[in-house]
Amino acid sequence: MDSTTTPTTLPLYARLSMTTIGLAAFFYILYIGQDILVPLIFATIIAILLNPVINFLCRKGMNKVVAILLVLIVALVAIGALMYFMGSQISSFSESMPELKQKTNAIYNDITTWVSQKFNVGKPKIAAWVDKTKGEGMNNSSAVIGETIGTIGGVLVLVFLLPVYTFMILFYKPLLLEFIGRLFQRDKHKVVAEVLMQTKVLIQSYLVGLMLEAALVAVLNSAALLIIGIKYAVLIGIIGALLNIIPYIGGLVAISIPMLLAIATKEPIDALWVFIAYIIVQFIDNNLFVPKIVASKVKINALVSIIVVLIGGALWGVAGMFLSIPLTAIVKVIFDRIEPLAPFGFLLGDNQPEIGKSVFNFKYPIKKKAKPKVVKEG
Repeated sequence: MDSTTTPTTLPLYARLSMTTIGLAAFFYILYIGQDILVPLIFATIIAILLNPVINFLCRKGMNKVVAILLVLIVALVAIGALMYFMGSQISSFSESMPELKQKTNAIYNDITTWVSQKFNVGKPKIAAWVDKTKGEGMNNSSAVIGETIGTIGGVLVLVFLLPVYTFMILFYKPLLLEFIGRLFQRDKHKVVAEVLMQTKVLIQSYLVGLMLEAALVAVLNSAALLIIGIKYAVLIGIIGALLNIIPYIGGLVAISIPMLLAIATKEPIDALWVFIAYIIVQFIDNNLFVPKIVASKVKINALVSIIVVLIGGALWGVAGMFLSIPLTAIVKVIFDRIEPLAPFGFLLGDNQPEIGKSVFNFKYPIKKKAKPKVVKEG
């Protein structure tokens, strides 16, 4: 074979086919490997968050292993205190379930009467349809119970694995950094170091801002519900703030919970007040907290945010929804530093060009009007 022969270029359809197959295989691996990947990603993010504190303690002369253990214990105690508070609130909430069930049944009877009178449908038919729906739900109860047990088991595994993974990542940080350095040639080390630094700063600033935003939203939610007089206002306010972390979708779920609780425990007008209060909180959050605290750290446009949240939910459930935005921001940092992938990094961002057609230097042809022919008289 001649050494001067130029490599053949694959046709467009072949490159598109290979890209499609590669993406399908990549997402399939992410889906089947979620039990391994999700804890590792969470542990890596936690390790990046805790790393500055451990570095500070090590500079003060503390042993590295002792510093890591101390910081992990403090973090676990703080998380445990929050979980204990949430558990006590949920326990109190469960004690009032009989009263909520009674009021819910009364609302159900009122709705049944209204539907029967409005649409001329007999109550027995409505009751038969409800019983049929309940029966179908009971038939699927075993599957639901199995999924619930699996979910609880997954959460328990995650709780026990996260501290171990986090400790190992922090302890073997020099080894991991050296491994990343050996993957690339020396002339690429500067770019790799910049990507790693930007990723670290991005995760730290974004997640700290996210926790601060969640705390502020929880305070506003709880205060609004307390003013309206909704029971378990603090618990519902915290749950709403945690759901609000999931972009766009979480906010809709967060506002529906207190509205349903208001309908079941108070008057319908209180549900309207809850809706108005949450709309005000969302307005303050979207126009003050998010731009100043969170959005300034992650420059991802809204269209891409919604798409990646849905993809993350389809792949990894709620954990995928939470991880979708920071992972997309990290991907954008990498794309921006690699020239062939820079257009995709631009697509992920929110820098809106003024005129889209100007990049193509395209101009519409201007048709000249034909001059009228002058007929000379003979």
